[in-house]
Amino acid sequence: MNGASREALTAARERLDALTDSTSASAARLADELAAVTALLHREVGLRRVLTDPAQPGEAKATLVQRLLGDRVGGQTVDLVSGMVRARWSQPRDLVDALEELANLADLTSAERSGTLDSVEDELFRFGRIVSSSTELRAALTDRAASASAKTELLRRLLGGRVDPVTERLVTRLVTAPRGRSLEAGLESLSKLAAERRNRMVAVVTSAVPLSDTQKRRLGAALAKLYGREMHLNLDVDPELIGGIRVQVGDEIINGSLADRLEDAARRLAS
Repeated sequence: MNGASREALTAARERLDALTDSTSASAARLADELAAVTALLHREVGLRRVLTDPAQPGEAKATLVQRLLGDRVGGQTVDLVSGMVRARWSQPRDLVDALEELANLADLTSAERSGTLDSVEDELFRFGRIVSSSTELRAALTDRAASASAKTELLRRLLGGRVDPVTERLVTRLVTAPRGRSLEAGLESLSKLAAERRNRMVAVVTSAVPLSDTQKRRLGAALAKLYGREMHLNLDVDPELIGGIRVQVGDEIINGSLADRLEDAARRLAS
């Protein structure tokens, strides 16, 4: 997001934090209701254009939200969405993206309250790796001809009772309502959002053999010092690396694998 939309999202996230800081607010319920509003505005292109039209007074747009949603969702959700449509958005789609992000953040807040946020973060990463390694599973989860209920049932069989309920809800929403994103990109985005909830960055660490606890602690400390923020390590094993590790933080890759060094040496010889 750029400019006005980024500022509007920041303000909306602050309002969500204020709501979920209250023990009387159900973060899980907020997540479900915000997801329902996201689906509505994703379907109704005309409605989201009206709600983001800078020529329309903010109070008029808020009144429209209250009239449309007042008997469908709780008062806290209505107030949150009303505040969002009073803000200025660079383009209509940004409002829908922001609503979806708030729904995911509310679910992650629910996990944080129950002390399972770390587990959710790890499970999202692991599921992403499973999807990447299984062409058949990815095809089933991204099949446009398959109904949302069929995909939900497939995920229930795969994940039900094996992962945190928040993980299952987040993955199910992503699979049944991808909104034009790839499954891998959506899972990566959720993992980053979970890490951000802890105010830390994510490093994807691939090694030829599993790292020991001592190695993980040392690597985490070194990366935290390098980037100036706490670092969450998502660990993967790839024997083809031969030796060493490869670390990716955002778009930056730190290569220390023997395979990469051999490949680099071969390129230099060829040139």
